[in-house]
Amino acid sequence: MQSLLAILQLAAVEVNAWKIIGWSGNLIFGLRFVWQWIASERAKKSIIPPGFWEISLLGSIIYTSYFIFYRHDSVGIISNLLPLPLYARNVFLHWRHARNQKKVEESDKEADSVVD
Repeated sequence: MQSLLAILQLAAVEVNAWKIIGWSGNLIFGLRFVWQWIASERAKKSIIPPGFWEISLLGSIIYTSYFIFYRHDSVGIISNLLPLPLYARNVFLHWRHARNQKKVEESDKEADSVVD
């Protein structure tokens, strides 16, 4: 770890807790495309898995906090804050669909047990 910090200091990269938070948010946000790529490869077609939206939401929240509390950068804040409702809505829609699907499956099981 010390050698990595030394390399970053030689490269004139400032390292502090907020920079690490910002880099982490950016990394998490970027990983959503890796997640989507893997899911699409498995499905053998282009899809957007539910995890894509969850990763987008988490990464964007972390990244936005970096811009709000450290950078005080209105461009970064707005560009990360505006899509948050879209990510949250898609996460909510997935959770609601999964909950409803579970209820349907449970009622099907109950109906099958009554018939037996």
